[in-house]
Amino acid sequence: MTVYKNRLQDYYEKEIAKNLMDNLGLKNRFEVPKLVKIVVSMGVKDAVVDSKVVEKAADDLMMITGQKPVITKAKKAIAAFKLKPDMPIGCKVTLRKAMMYDFLDKFINIALPRVKDFRGLSPKKFDGNGNYAVGLKEHIIFPEINYDKVDKIRGMNIVFVTTAKNNEQALELLKLFNFPFIN
Repeated sequence: MTVYKNRLQDYYEKEIAKNLMDNLGLKNRFEVPKLVKIVVSMGVKDAVVDSKVVEKAADDLMMITGQKPVITKAKKAIAAFKLKPDMPIGCKVTLRKAMMYDFLDKFINIALPRVKDFRGLSPKKFDGNGNYAVGLKEHIIFPEINYDKVDKIRGMNIVFVTTAKNNEQALELLKLFNFPFIN
């Protein structure tokens, strides 16, 4: 049985891991930071009025990631937002292994260059534990989305979870994956 490997996964194993060991002064191969998962989520504020909107957002997210999303629900009632407990308010997907590398490749090389007035990603979006978060205003930058069939342009959040011990290690890892960070 042959195991499918994405070109980025292969590149990580052959090049990035060696470069990280040298750049960070690590002695053990298991200390090298790696990408664990990517979480892609969409919040749908219009779901309060029409619950079918979440299903449309989930369909779009499934086309983008290639994996069926989980519908997220409100945990408690918030009167100001007209929210009730267990009301669907968004969707999310957790990508791992080959699907994660496929999405990462598409995100860096296809989607980001299609963002209007793109000047680069901010290196200040790390959480202190080596995880990086990106917010997108338009989900139509992905090639799977047919612009003519979109009922509403939605934003999305993408979180890159790594095994890095700090932000500096994670920044170095993502730079080696060719993330277009602002200097």
